[in-house]
Amino acid sequence: MRTKEEIRQEIFSLVKEYHEMEQAAKQPFRPGQKIPYCSRVYDEKEQINLVDSALEFWLTAGRFCREFEQGLGSFLGIKHVAAVNSGSSANLLAFMTLTSPLLQERAIRRGDEVICVAAAFPTSVTPILQYGAVPVFVDVELGTYNVDVSMLEKALSEKTKCVFLAHTLGNPFNLKAVKDFCDKHGLWLIEDNCDALGAAYDRGEGYEKTGTIGDLGTSSFYPAHHLTMGEGGAVYTNNDLLSRIMFSMRDWGRDCVCPPGMDDTCGHRFDGQYGLLPKGYDHKYVYSHLGYNLKITDMQAAVGCAQLKKLGGFVEKRRENWQILRGGLAPAEDKLILPYCEKEAWPSWFGFLLTVREGISREKVVKYIEDRGVQTRMLFSGNLLRHPCFDELRKAETGYRVVGDLANTDKIVNDTFWVGVYPGMTKDMLDYMVQTILEAVEEQ
Repeated sequence: MRTKEEIRQEIFSLVKEYHEMEQAAKQPFRPGQKIPYCSRVYDEKEQINLVDSALEFWLTAGRFCREFEQGLGSFLGIKHVAAVNSGSSANLLAFMTLTSPLLQERAIRRGDEVICVAAAFPTSVTPILQYGAVPVFVDVELGTYNVDVSMLEKALSEKTKCVFLAHTLGNPFNLKAVKDFCDKHGLWLIEDNCDALGAAYDRGEGYEKTGTIGDLGTSSFYPAHHLTMGEGGAVYTNNDLLSRIMFSMRDWGRDCVCPPGMDDTCGHRFDGQYGLLPKGYDHKYVYSHLGYNLKITDMQAAVGCAQLKKLGGFVEKRRENWQILRGGLAPAEDKLILPYCEKEAWPSWFGFLLTVREGISREKVVKYIEDRGVQTRMLFSGNLLRHPCFDELRKAETGYRVVGDLANTDKIVNDTFWVGVYPGMTKDMLDYMVQTILEAVEEQ
């Protein structure tokens, strides 16, 4: 009679064989074939891990989650990582961590202000509004599409508690200026690192990974991102107190720090006094925060463990693909604003942003490109304030502030789009994209 381990290894062998058959059936790229802005890049290792976790049938966060958190922490060089169920949840958790009463006078309260940008993905702003804090919007620069740091002092008020910014499409914002501003005024800094995992910035003492320079960093592992788990995300920090808060809020708000499925690791489960509860109330059911259940499943984390081993190669391939597009589109600089990064930045590109110059129609360019199979995307919300979700706030003229005129943000709404650079793109695909974009602008 065969052992469970022998059967398990046979299953893994069949999974590998199945993956090889899938790969053998793939056809080479042909001009005109659809080129998506993103796609999953994986091999049999992700599939085997996924099956392994299914056989184990520990459906919530477990050993793969712990392995992934440790692996991501090692890659980033950061102490504490909390895996969560999405990048949006990561942003929610990072922001809500800063509202904890454990932070005393530094805690964000309702009515406090958070400096951010409107050229953003909505869930970088949503937690601020949902909590009752006030987003303060400043403009961005064209080319980098990151915050205009000259506006930070103008946005400051006696109510400012935090700066919450994303590294746009993998291009690090000016972390020296932003971190210096936060340190000068005693503000929290949340780095939305969802599009930039693997990027770095040199503030004068060597490169540091983005997401680790602020007080909290966030990541997304949606299929479009640098790693894919299908759904998933993470929050990370070097601050021990913030770590305690974020794990509590991720796990229902509980005070207990026992891992799932474990009891009384501290030896004091039934002898504490908490709040107005009776002495000795079961510590596993004591809640120090009004929290959530944002945990990832072990099946998602199992995929992430295999993906994480490929991350360095993914980042290099994204950079290589970006450079091919940048060089190939250089002849069209009179018609397109091409993207660039600051000299201190080491991007981990998520996409290739393009802004049409005056006299060129984005609508016509995008239609030409899409009709020929090259998928495009807008820069997320473009200007979040112009969306239906802001209708009631605009009418009430309350709940947010705008500093300056957001002129570049509005240009992005009208004139900017992007194409992909994901690691699965071939040179033939990239050359076809260059040719198609050049044709599109020459048509005008």
